[in-house]
Amino acid sequence: MSGSGVRFSTYPRTDPPPGFAHELVNVFYLAEELISTRDLKKGLTSDAVLKHLTPGLQSLGFEVELGKRKDQKIQRPVFFGENGAPTLKYEIDAYQPEWHCGLEVEAGRAWMGNAVYRDLIQASVMVGVDWLCLAVPNTYKYRSSGRESISRDYDNTCAVADALYGHSRMKLSYKLVVIGY
Repeated sequence: MSGSGVRFSTYPRTDPPPGFAHELVNVFYLAEELISTRDLKKGLTSDAVLKHLTPGLQSLGFEVELGKRKDQKIQRPVFFGENGAPTLKYEIDAYQPEWHCGLEVEAGRAWMGNAVYRDLIQASVMVGVDWLCLAVPNTYKYRSSGRESISRDYDNTCAVADALYGHSRMKLSYKLVVIGY
């Protein structure tokens, strides 16, 4: 793990990381040479990253999205209606029921495409999500006006998390682990 580009931060900063954080982050360490945004010339899609993480996540008890068909997706309820049937559900990449932990894996335009904001808001209304683990690229490389540019997605995500969890006007309903890969 020495020299690894995988890193993580937890929120609120006043609480210690959850007991499962190191186990979960280890799944990213083990897949690092396949998913690293630091070492690969071009980053993978979020589906490709999730595919590399799936065996490790499943070994930790995560239910993992296995494809794009409805029966392969993981959904968490938001509202319940008559007879207790969910009337609104949001999709999540993986869910660990014992930890009440949802996982979203973002790639590509996690920051520039606003996926981070969508994930933060949707997790706040999902039933049974006490922890959100949000995995984002350390960097996203792209071309702008013919030049290579870099978006620092992990740093940007942590800055938003610092503002949300550190501000007195905001109280999120879950705790957060941000993982940079």
